[in-house]
Amino acid sequence: MNLKDNIVIAISKGRILEEGMELLKKMGIETLDSMSDSRKLIYQTNNNLLKLVIVRASDVPTYVGNGAADLGIVGKDTLVECNLNNIYTPLDLNISKCRMSLAAMPNCKPGARIKVATKYVNCANEYFNKKKKQVDIIKLYGSMELAPILGLADYIVDLVDSGMTLKANGLEEIDFIFDVSAQLISNKASMKTKTESIENIINAFEEIT
Repeated sequence: MNLKDNIVIAISKGRILEEGMELLKKMGIETLDSMSDSRKLIYQTNNNLLKLVIVRASDVPTYVGNGAADLGIVGKDTLVECNLNNIYTPLDLNISKCRMSLAAMPNCKPGARIKVATKYVNCANEYFNKKKKQVDIIKLYGSMELAPILGLADYIVDLVDSGMTLKANGLEEIDFIFDVSAQLISNKASMKTKTESIENIINAFEEIT
């Protein structure tokens, strides 16, 4: 892969990192240091103009949007939630697939004011606005399934993969909201100042996805 400029790619931790690195390997890109059991956050690759930065999912659009990274790999759920307008999304990488869903306990009967627990506040608000329903959003950062069980909320809006976690906790999917997969994002300024290098990377991803 031919690069003329220094490029930094920010990658979301977790499943996206694992699957994203598989894509990069197919493109001939590997880190000089092993990522296993490492606390490093910045990795030089076998292309001396390309560095990888490993950050939390919610921080990827911030690094890319503010120009600290030229490109990023992050889930669609994070992009919908952050709603930044200074990034492009040139490519769906078709990895780390799951879905955003509405879930509840069986026979859920909410009162006049619906309570919804979620980490994805913007997604939940958008969904219920389209349904023309007034809801109270309760922001949680994990273990969403507990909220309906303990009576904190009527519904949850959360990512669902196999649905086994919902089932194990006695919840069921009520409605599909949107499909989620990892996206390649780009800083708008980098697209203008490092056009050829960025386009070469996008093309290389396109060839293998």
